[in-house]
Amino acid sequence: MRGAFSENRRPHQAQTLGFAFAFFAVTLLTTAQPASAASANLDRIKEEGKITLGYRADAQPFSYRDRSDKPAGYSVALCQQIVDQVKAELGLASLTVQWVPVTLADRFDDLKQGKVALLCGADTATLARRKEVAFSIPIFPGGIGAMLRNDAPSALRDILAEAPPPSHPIWRGSPARTFLERKTFSAVKGTTSESWLTGRLKEFDIAANVAPVDNYEAGIQRVLNGSSDALFADRAILLEAARRSSSEDVLDRLFTYEPFALALRRDDDDFRLIIDRTLSRLYKSKEFRGLYAAWFGKPDDSAITFFRLTALPD
Repeated sequence: MRGAFSENRRPHQAQTLGFAFAFFAVTLLTTAQPASAASANLDRIKEEGKITLGYRADAQPFSYRDRSDKPAGYSVALCQQIVDQVKAELGLASLTVQWVPVTLADRFDDLKQGKVALLCGADTATLARRKEVAFSIPIFPGGIGAMLRNDAPSALRDILAEAPPPSHPIWRGSPARTFLERKTFSAVKGTTSESWLTGRLKEFDIAANVAPVDNYEAGIQRVLNGSSDALFADRAILLEAARRSSSEDVLDRLFTYEPFALALRRDDDDFRLIIDRTLSRLYKSKEFRGLYAAWFGKPDDSAITFFRLTALPD
């Protein structure tokens, strides 16, 4: 920068520099309002001394309602860390946290309407969703998996566990196609798992029955009672459910890669900066491994690498 602003300038250079400074000043004035708008959420939090966080009660282990009827889970724990940082950066002596349960259908509307400042759940960051809301840096390397009953037919297990997946539609008279078309698959309504499942069946022209469910517990129950042959959902959620029961099995296969993130309102850059800074520093800390292990077990090398690469430098 010193070379660009050396003292020995010709007159036309000084004039050009003057125009540049004038343009820069105008730019600052014209962008002052958006910068203020970006701080509106933090201004409201500071004025009220309260932050409202949305959480889903049925997305264990990311967010759920525990036996004490309080919000709990991995995403909830991350949001608590963010609350502490917001309190510190705003210089507040105290900060009240109001937890508001949200649903799959209304969670983004609640966020856009200002009913909650941050969603502490299990939301996949997609380009389509970025039209509605903004996202933090990723909090977990999610992806779609499949849950079956332990006594599921080996043929179904082999077909779903196939790797790599077929690169072309299964021919109409094949045993695999005929077998799948007699099966019923479920996914939670409004999730990326539902759109992925219907899209894949359509792509391969397989007329299997799809039975959408309202929540994960309903989908798991359908697998248990045999109403559905498989539940497609985020594999981390399925693994947590399988640990609580000996009747289900989760395939090793990960069908997609879908990074989870915390959702907030768009055009809220100052708030997002605090969120991303908190998460980045947490990922680099020794404390984080214990927090992660509490919900998913000891992190393996792939998980450690994921969070190391996700954390942003100061």
